[in-house]
Amino acid sequence: MYCMCISSVGCMQDMAPYLPELIPHLIQCLCDKKALVRSITCWTLSRYAHWVVSQPPDSYLKPLMTELLKRILDSNKRVQEAACSAFATLEEEACTELVPYLSFILDTLVFAFNKYQHKNLLILYDAIGTLADSVGHHLNQPEYIQKLMPPLIQKWNELKDEDKDLFPLLECLSSVATALQSGFLPYCEPVYQRCVTLVQKNLAQAMMYNQHPDQYEAPDKDFMIVALDLLSGLAEGLGGHVERLVTRSNIMTLLFQCMQDTMPEVRQSSFALLGDLTKACFLHVKPCIAELMPVLGLNLNPEFISVCNNATWAIGEIAMQMGMEMQPFVALVLNNLVEIINRPNTPKTLLENTAITIGRLGCVCPQEVAPMLPQFIRPWCTSLRNIRDNEEKDSAFRGICVMIGVNPGGVVQDFIFFCDAVASWVNPNDDLRDMFYKILHGFKDQVGEDNWQQFSEQFPPLLKERLSACYGV
Repeated sequence: MYCMCISSVGCMQDMAPYLPELIPHLIQCLCDKKALVRSITCWTLSRYAHWVVSQPPDSYLKPLMTELLKRILDSNKRVQEAACSAFATLEEEACTELVPYLSFILDTLVFAFNKYQHKNLLILYDAIGTLADSVGHHLNQPEYIQKLMPPLIQKWNELKDEDKDLFPLLECLSSVATALQSGFLPYCEPVYQRCVTLVQKNLAQAMMYNQHPDQYEAPDKDFMIVALDLLSGLAEGLGGHVERLVTRSNIMTLLFQCMQDTMPEVRQSSFALLGDLTKACFLHVKPCIAELMPVLGLNLNPEFISVCNNATWAIGEIAMQMGMEMQPFVALVLNNLVEIINRPNTPKTLLENTAITIGRLGCVCPQEVAPMLPQFIRPWCTSLRNIRDNEEKDSAFRGICVMIGVNPGGVVQDFIFFCDAVASWVNPNDDLRDMFYKILHGFKDQVGEDNWQQFSEQFPPLLKERLSACYGV
């Protein structure tokens, strides 16, 4: 069995013909009388979760899930731990395939709350958080909320602010709050207040330590990070409902301090929360923009990828809310963003976020951004050609179209890249499709039929077909 585990990672294609017989045999091994066999089988099966989920659910997913849930309630702690971890892996692969079985899954996980000792309880939080991430809003049903929330809130009330067991519970609640959306409303007030208190205490302790390092201990900033992340989960899940909680707190003052923390992970979580609050209740963010924007600009440093990524995303969200009022702040961030998008070996996610934010800035302040089109249009197009149609992509492409209207010469040298990016859309909104149509036909009319024919000969056959079918060029 040990050899089989090793092979599962690197030799999946070679193993595939044997899996229809092997997986049922392994599922049977989950009931073996030896705890060590049950434990290692959990781990082995988790390595094949992707294959299991790709088959019809009744064939392997349902029997595997049923037996793994039994092992979560095993009498042996090592088996409990292995089963919980394996189930979390299965959740990540199965996602919404698990929705029909949610009631059964929750019954098991909630029962485990009363059975598990300290160490395994932490793994159970992870399994619940992963379930929430995997099924999303499908968890927002009164029946499921009544099963899940009482034990979580009971643990929440039992743990003191200084207890490190709060970390996994806060992370778990962050995923649950995001998934439950308005279903989390009855629980949101005490959770929100405690998170704000955790941040406030941590900042105060840091200040005392900085002033008198000989008298005070340095704070454990992980408390602040997980509290900020849970506040993000609340803002994302509750949307506009979070506004009344923000009104009655000093979160914006605390957030401004967190954004300037020396620890990158604190800044990373701060910028995520800023972006979520911008989307949920911009009314409270707007008065602080003049203070916040210079700090965001300073954090557009790709040496700290996650910090830079979240700061970039937050700037894009702020731009969409500010509209033309963003104009005084464009210069604080634009050069850094253009530098990042042209930087070799920049991670894909950061490139995509940077491209979206440049597009959004151009959407609201085209006169300020359009003159720089030649400096970013090629990497901009290649970054966004592979992302799926969504609201962020829509706003970014509107921005690029408006900027081309202001500075058409800025795109001429790289027009083939723009054509390719336009063709990446599966189903753009009608008004965005019209913008694409006008730019493509405007370019064709300007260069003339013969030159266009010559130009379009460079297109790969698929691109040529798509542009002809969708835009008549």
